[in-house]
Amino acid sequence: MAGARPRIVVTREIPEAAREVLHAAGDVWWPQPDRMLPTEELHAAVAGADAVVSTLQDRIDGAFADAAGPQLKVVSTVAVGYDNADVPALTDRGIVFTNTPGVLTDATADLAFGLLLSVTRRLGEGERLLRSRTPWSFHLGFMLGSGLQGKTLGIVGLGQIGQAMARRALAFGMEIVYSGRRRADAAVERELRARYVPFPELLAGSDVVSLHCPLTPETRHLIDADALATMKPSAYLVNTTRGPVVDEGALADALARGVIAGAGLDVFEKEPEVHPGLLELDNVALAPHLGSATVETRTEMALLAARNAVAVLTGAEPLTPVKGR
Repeated sequence: MAGARPRIVVTREIPEAAREVLHAAGDVWWPQPDRMLPTEELHAAVAGADAVVSTLQDRIDGAFADAAGPQLKVVSTVAVGYDNADVPALTDRGIVFTNTPGVLTDATADLAFGLLLSVTRRLGEGERLLRSRTPWSFHLGFMLGSGLQGKTLGIVGLGQIGQAMARRALAFGMEIVYSGRRRADAAVERELRARYVPFPELLAGSDVVSLHCPLTPETRHLIDADALATMKPSAYLVNTTRGPVVDEGALADALARGVIAGAGLDVFEKEPEVHPGLLELDNVALAPHLGSATVETRTEMALLAARNAVAVLTGAEPLTPVKGR
């Protein structure tokens, strides 16, 4: 019908400020109560949509686009990573795909460093001891952890979040090495006093390995049994990027056998499931995908996603498009 308002589907509930941006541009639908939609329900929900605001749990592929219909103009995801999306399939259908880079950098780096402190200083283990009402008393050998000053942080993927992690590590007196698909600008290396090294050298020489690379076919199970065996027995692993970058079974085995000293994990291979072996260990700090989970950050992410969707619907250029080819 001529003059009809665009139909905008939001696959999970988002902050009110972002919904208001969308309401100004079209008729907005989202599941109530809020829940992750199975594929069949997701496809039914997006049928007839002109725009979709999605999250990382949604599989965005050709079947999704076909279920929505030929009028679909934009899919705007409330996330930085988009390994759940077949961007070329959307591009082939003339659909714009956008993400939300930049706004979650500091929140995720804060969480990554928090996990590092938690596992190296045994904070979670100590809290569990107190909550269990286990008798304890202070002495010089009680629950000793590992200090960070003078230690080497190996960053896999020195993008925005990796750089933010490096800045926090510098404040703690750590040395920085990094590896990744490409070398950082010389100015970034100077600022962070960071040294580029091949990945095997990073594994072998780092006291902490922190993962900030995207999930791709090349990085799936980047950290496997062989990689873990290359690390120091005193080393720690931190993962706040995507769960499948780490072989969870191999990690649980390595932690149980003392191949490495500990790990801090915010993401998992089969979320929301966690490998049961990890749940039984004290030398791993676990968080339920909280990297961007501050009120300020999640609101800014949702606002950017909403503004991207509205820009495309109104014929303007999106703020943060993802190129499909």
